[in-house]
Amino acid sequence: MLNASQLIKSNPTADRYNANMTLGPEPRQFRKSLLAWFDENARDLPWRRTTDPYAIWVSEIMLQQTRVAAVIEHYHRFMERFPTLTALAASEEDAVLACWSGLGYYRRARMLHKAAKLAAAEMEGKLPDSSVALRKLPGIGEYTSAAIASIGFGEAIACVDGNVERVVMRLHGWSEVDELAIRGPRASAARIRDAALTLLDPLRPGDFNQGMMELGATICLPRNPLCLQCPVQHLCLTRGEHAIAERTRMRSRKAAYAFVRREPKAKPRVRSLRALAEEAEILLEQRPAGASLMPGMWELPEIDPETNEQETRLMDVRHSITVTNYYVTIYGFETEREGSLPSGAGARRWVKVRELHELPLTGLARKVLKRLKALPGYTGAGPVILVKHQL
Repeated sequence: MLNASQLIKSNPTADRYNANMTLGPEPRQFRKSLLAWFDENARDLPWRRTTDPYAIWVSEIMLQQTRVAAVIEHYHRFMERFPTLTALAASEEDAVLACWSGLGYYRRARMLHKAAKLAAAEMEGKLPDSSVALRKLPGIGEYTSAAIASIGFGEAIACVDGNVERVVMRLHGWSEVDELAIRGPRASAARIRDAALTLLDPLRPGDFNQGMMELGATICLPRNPLCLQCPVQHLCLTRGEHAIAERTRMRSRKAAYAFVRREPKAKPRVRSLRALAEEAEILLEQRPAGASLMPGMWELPEIDPETNEQETRLMDVRHSITVTNYYVTIYGFETEREGSLPSGAGARRWVKVRELHELPLTGLARKVLKRLKALPGYTGAGPVILVKHQL
């Protein structure tokens, strides 16, 4: 039995730019094979258990640039807090951002909230039922409008995300390098959309689009695709990896933050050590409203990354934002040293541990506070910050 690399070598068209291929796989045969596979193998995801366009919209926004595994927990929490479009529209932005905290790319949450307010005010609290009308809402672009319209309303329109793009190019034997060199980004994208629309099943557009995305996410992988498990391998002209353009290299940057925690001024009447710990306060700083990244979000006070106070070093963590890897060190500061912290660009305030979940924290701050056990959700080894006095 051939593996993926052997399939590439055995396929004379796998590494050749297919400039004349416009029809691609026979659509009816492709639809039948893909949908039969999807019906049998689709992952059980919470947003696939509903036909509510609002729920589908929320999931699609969350899934942009974020892995499915990371979205599921946030999706459940978000839908429980904001079960309807009108509930989302009636909420304050800080509450929406706090519920979104940990997913990153917070502009998505702001645009989601803004669009909900617009729909509530001007569209009777309902999403438009066509892809064209959906695109008039903030934060809804070509792909998202097609996903909502096809899955939520049954519109026969193709969805093309990164997974679908990869599937279409491999099916047709197209090279990304040659596509960009010969046609350019805009014409190449249009060609891929046209090919996806040709394959689309007009009777089951939502299932078909989800099947294409599922195929790209689980079988037709960017590296080492599982060609021998692919339901449409017999229709594919590449059968393996295709040539891709060089991706932007990640940058590296050092950063450091201060963890400052103080005990309750008066000993509260509580029944457990956990409850007492939740009365403690942590010093946070709000990012300026004009910041290019995560404006208005809360984080630990930033300090000089070249500091060398090894005796106060609590932990190291790596955190990625867009194309930058941040190598972060967290230092523990005594309350008395609060005044020695460098002045921040935003306002600072003391926040009770039990109130942390109500604030829109940056993803890094949430990650750090979980690992320091100030927030729940981290079960690995790490420093445990407890109150100093016992009950």
